[in-house]
Amino acid sequence: MHRRTFLTSLGIAAAATKLGACTRHATASPAPTRRLKRIGIQLYTLRDDAKQNLEGTLAAIAAAGYKEVELLSSMKNFGRPAAQLRETLDSLGLRAPSTHIGADAFDNLNALFDEAHTLGHEYVVLASLPYEPGKSTPDDYRRWADRLNEAGRQARARGLWMAFHDEAYDFRTVDGQQLYDILADRTDPSLVRLQLDTGNAAIGGRDPLDLMRKYGSRYYLFHIKDAPSIGSATDTELGKGVVNFRQILASIQDIDDKHLFVEQETYPGAPLDSAKRDYQYISTLEF
Repeated sequence: MHRRTFLTSLGIAAAATKLGACTRHATASPAPTRRLKRIGIQLYTLRDDAKQNLEGTLAAIAAAGYKEVELLSSMKNFGRPAAQLRETLDSLGLRAPSTHIGADAFDNLNALFDEAHTLGHEYVVLASLPYEPGKSTPDDYRRWADRLNEAGRQARARGLWMAFHDEAYDFRTVDGQQLYDILADRTDPSLVRLQLDTGNAAIGGRDPLDLMRKYGSRYYLFHIKDAPSIGSATDTELGKGVVNFRQILASIQDIDDKHLFVEQETYPGAPLDSAKRDYQYISTLEF
């Protein structure tokens, strides 16, 4: 497929698409009138700041307008006990409906779930599979789908949900099938939900809108992330890359009941400045 045709078909808009195809689509569709009612941020966005001053970083997040934060159990919440961290969040008017976990958390799910309840989580999200990029196999994804299903059974018994977050390398094709599809198709929707990272999908070469069409009813959490180009090795500030957030947001059913977290991993300057600009962009975007 020609590159421009490919980009136009995606939930992605390169410069030419923004000037051409998006204008044509805009004239053919009703004017967007909605905005997000609640915006969160993945704490990994401000990980270096949080290492230095977690409480100050959370205060800056709240002051920027964010209402939710996705925590990092995978990074031990920067050394803060769950009860202390919950007190800080409450004092700032922040909620933490979810956290990212590493594969090691599966060794002690009861402790994880206890901490999740203390912090007010609804979701515990496996951030990535424990393999180097390019080294995993379809059988690895099948095994982890089964582990997620079993963990999901235990989570549901505790009033929680397990979820899975995509990395760019999950969209590698092996034997004619993308690894992400193997895991998504094998996990039980009644036990495991999915978190769509829009930037990681674009970087991995997968159309976020295609993922929405195929798995939309299973996405309850989102990482709102931009990418400067298809296949890029890094991300960028929201609105400065190729991801078409207006189309993606418009495609999310019951969006007010879902959790959307801004995430940015690389920055042109201070991470907090990027986080503030990201909030300004996504909070004013109509869809």
